[in-house]
Amino acid sequence: MCGMTTETNVPYMPSDPAAPHVRRAVVTVAVNDDQGLLERPWASLGYDEINWTYTAQGRRTLETIGGFAETPYHVRPHYVFNSGTGLGLPHWGSGNVYHEDADGNPFYDFTIADQTYDTIVAAGHHPLVELAFTPLALVPDHAKAEFPFESSPTQYSEYEAGWWSYPPKDYDKWGGLVAALAQHCLDRYGESEVSQWLWELWNEPDIFYWRGTLEQFNDLYAVTAAAIRSVLPEGRVGGPAVTGGDSGVTFLRGFLTACFERELPLDFVSFHTKGSAFSPWRTYGPIGAPAPVRQSPSTTKMLREIDRMLAVMEEFPAFATLPAIVDECDASVPAHWGIYDNANFGYRNSEYYPVFQAKLMKKVLDLNSAHVAKVREATTWSFSMEGERYFEGTRSFVTAAGIEKPLMNGYRAFAQLRDRRVGVRSTAAVPVDLGALGNGFPEEVDAIASRSSSDGSLAVIVWRHADDQYAEDSAPTEVEVEFPGLSGAWTVEQWRIDRDHSNSHTVWQAVGSPQDPTPEQLATITDRQGLERFADDAEVTAVDGVSLTLELPLPSLSLVVLRPLAG
Repeated sequence: MCGMTTETNVPYMPSDPAAPHVRRAVVTVAVNDDQGLLERPWASLGYDEINWTYTAQGRRTLETIGGFAETPYHVRPHYVFNSGTGLGLPHWGSGNVYHEDADGNPFYDFTIADQTYDTIVAAGHHPLVELAFTPLALVPDHAKAEFPFESSPTQYSEYEAGWWSYPPKDYDKWGGLVAALAQHCLDRYGESEVSQWLWELWNEPDIFYWRGTLEQFNDLYAVTAAAIRSVLPEGRVGGPAVTGGDSGVTFLRGFLTACFERELPLDFVSFHTKGSAFSPWRTYGPIGAPAPVRQSPSTTKMLREIDRMLAVMEEFPAFATLPAIVDECDASVPAHWGIYDNANFGYRNSEYYPVFQAKLMKKVLDLNSAHVAKVREATTWSFSMEGERYFEGTRSFVTAAGIEKPLMNGYRAFAQLRDRRVGVRSTAAVPVDLGALGNGFPEEVDAIASRSSSDGSLAVIVWRHADDQYAEDSAPTEVEVEFPGLSGAWTVEQWRIDRDHSNSHTVWQAVGSPQDPTPEQLATITDRQGLERFADDAEVTAVDGVSLTLELPLPSLSLVVLRPLAG
């Protein structure tokens, strides 16, 4: 079943038009095989542009997710400590908290932090507070001497260009800043709310986000953790939010060594993974030109990076059972580029992306079963982008005018899963065998199944997907979904995400792909942006099970819910 390409060891999945398709699959739900509480790693999101949290579109996006979410999400914005004007730009923002008077005495302005965390909490979520980066007043003098900078219209100042990535020059003042923010949040939101928050030092310190040494980072972590615990004795603090590459592995190991040897507080371990870095990353080609090389995100790349990081955690028995938080778990980078940079980013507009996410989350849960260390959150670095064109192809839940992209419906489907995970087997699933897989997953049909402990209802997400956004198949796959052992009367509900369902992008294309849509066109698009029913509800009476037949195009996702009828 696995169609392999000759191009290997590249940071993406090359397209393979000769790859075989799955013609038929049987998915069997073991309705009485209770596998415990269903972990929900998808209940987390983040973004670079902290100041877009509280714009009208940002607020609505968080409220929309909060409205359907089955559990509060952790929300992680960058740049709360950066100095600036509070004007959000792609890949940039500023909380502008820290200031000093003429005598060098610190004072704080929590205006933007309040706007940010007020919005997150009001929408029903909890902040994951990324304590970063260095405020202008704490930039060390040597940074100003050594950092390469040449004025240009696209670099506003040395600070925006990179001074913020240097270790602060005064760790005591940094500790005071961290403690002041924690105290302010405790006073503003209360202990019950803030006890649900996570506090994390920095972001990706193994690369250019940190222009210091590992030892300097470990020292800063000690100061940061002590500052949090001085205000919140039970506050959950962790890190180091490294990248998924070799430098991240080395840095994580060094960080955990320091935490163990110095007995530093550590409540979670964080790291990142990205499914692709397209090459060329940016083409500078004509508007609307196809990608020079067809490439797609690689599930395999992401799972291999997570697998390595979990293995590093397991080198330290004291930390092996801490929550692993993959607080950037993304199909491709960067978030703010789109189809005008490289047409390969087009998958972010389409049904491909939510189906990819469903598969990825299930494979992460499968990977957990092979490890002592386990992923508890796998954060999508997706939010909304102010000022973009319609269906720009950025990594976001919404596009211009707040139109919800198909990705949003993938998370709506996740929210329908019940509280208990039950066993499920597919004859066309690809197992998580990282040694046998190539650059990406071949086409498969797989599923995740759940059951309610309160009313006995069942919810199953079934998908057909390959790590190739360009794969085409005119014929659907016939999928038998079997629920052996069920008896009695049931209502069957079906939802679908594919090209023709739950897909604002194809509706936008059908009305002419307008960049200035009329009110009527906008209404047509938004009427179709939600998670759509695929079929009318049906009642079935089971004697020894229920069987349904689905026809799944490539790619697609079906949500099937069975509710028991009162006898």
